Amino acid sequence: MSERRSARQVLALLADPGSFRELPAPAGESAPDGPLGWRGYDASRARAAERTGEAESVVCGTARVAGTDAVLIAFEFGFLGGSLGERTGDRLVAAHAHARAHRLPVVPLIATGGSRMQEGMLALTQLQRVARESALTRRAGLPQIAVLRDPTTGGGWATLGAGADVVLALPGAQVGFAGSRVRPPDADPAAYTAEAQVAAGSADAVVAPDRLKEVLGTWLRLLTAPAAGAPVPEALGAAGPPATGWEAVTAARDPRRPRAGAYLDSLFDRRVLISGDRCGGTDPDGMLCGFGERDGRSVAFAAQTGTATRPAGYRTAARLIRLADRLGVPVLTLVDTPGAANGADAERQGAGAAIAEVFQAVADARVPLATLVIGEGGSGGALALAAPGNTWATPDSYFSVIAPELAAAILKRPPEQVEATAGQLRIRPQDLVELGVVRGIVGPAHHPRPPATRRPPPG
Repeated sequence: MSERRSARQVLALLADPGSFRELPAPAGESAPDGPLGWRGYDASRARAAERTGEAESVVCGTARVAGTDAVLIAFEFGFLGGSLGERTGDRLVAAHAHARAHRLPVVPLIATGGSRMQEGMLALTQLQRVARESALTRRAGLPQIAVLRDPTTGGGWATLGAGADVVLALPGAQVGFAGSRVRPPDADPAAYTAEAQVAAGSADAVVAPDRLKEVLGTWLRLLTAPAAGAPVPEALGAAGPPATGWEAVTAARDPRRPRAGAYLDSLFDRRVLISGDRCGGTDPDGMLCGFGERDGRSVAFAAQTGTATRPAGYRTAARLIRLADRLGVPVLTLVDTPGAANGADAERQGAGAAIAEVFQAVADARVPLATLVIGEGGSGGALALAAPGNTWATPDSYFSVIAPELAAAILKRPPEQVEATAGQLRIRPQDLVELGVVRGIVGPAHHPRPPATRRPPPG
């Protein structure tokens, strides 16, 4: 169980000293004992107010977090379990409206048990209001970063939490749609934790309280300070292109060749990762997605790591590209995969649909996109991440319609003809330039910069 802090304590933990300004509470009067006339409801609210010093279950205001201005929405769990009622909904609507009017990111600091029973369906329908406000804020191109405190359950998790662009969580926090009193009696409690949600791809990271301000501040800065274009890294491996197609394949498959992590480290001063496809999967060994800072400006990245990319990896990349496009952040993709995972499990997890998501996200994107092929470019599983018209290659890479071994098998050629088949496929970096598939070969001293212009709208 994570340590519980009051709303004001959390705000004090995150806000730069003296920067928090509480938003005025929306005007409104409650009927005696609430809209349902729930006997004793007024008395319960009065006791909650006396105990917490708050008039409702959320405290909303503006503050700077590590130097970046944001709207903060802090839940007070001590006020009727941080539950959502009509007046809570009014405050959340007003907070989002203020964020849009002043072009500020929104940070819900959630600790809630769900909707307020004493207000019945009128309380539950606040989730629709919250979802609508979140959609309007998203449409305005403003980021939403949720922090999951203990507990985050019910509608608060299903709207403000899981619906955010980036989801951070405190260690040990109870997180799940079902609260502890309404789960099946045989439910595994370990499934309802922040750590389990990260493992399932529904949250991005668990962050210790003493690092929360730093991490949140980094996210806020990266999601609100986009670069003009997506820079392409220098080549870190071989200096010259390969002589033959098979030499290109062996160079790309060399285990000593620089991988995605080395390229990202060479390009960015710092970077943070998103994790998970938001529908039950992660692919941490196959795809690195996140935002990096270079010269004080941010660039999004989706980088294959040299393994067969799993469906969750493609869906995470599509999520990253769509988010970056909405926020106006340029995107760099690094292609390095022998191909998409093609086992039975991958098919059951929707490999084709996941790859289609990435193709569509790239095709729809209006921000600048750039791609560097840094190793193996294996078929459609690699092409899905490639920026049309702005793809580059390193000397120790190749790009092929299919692996030479598989091409030879399809053509019913003996194994000794695999190397010759590689040459016929014209997969060397210099072949790809001549064919017009890539713009050029990146060398150690070459700094290609794609045009810093938005792509025209589709159609």
